[in-house]
Amino acid sequence: MRKIKYSKDTDTLLIDLSDKKIDHAEEQGQVIIHFSENNVPVLIEIMDASQFITDAFSSVVKQQEIVIP
Repeated sequence: MRKIKYSKDTDTLLIDLSDKKIDHAEEQGQVIIHFSENNVPVLIEIMDASQFITDAFSSVVKQQEIVIP
């Protein structure tokens, strides 16, 4: 099950990678990765998604590495 959902109200992008049950999550700046009990990524959550995507594409066009704080 792979789905991508965007919430305009909260400017959040959700990327479902699996239908496994979420056990825990790790936050890295604007990105939260949710993992299963076996540490398999289940969901990627991107906060302030419009700015994140704009920065990511800008970096690709400029051929720069993207660093997530």
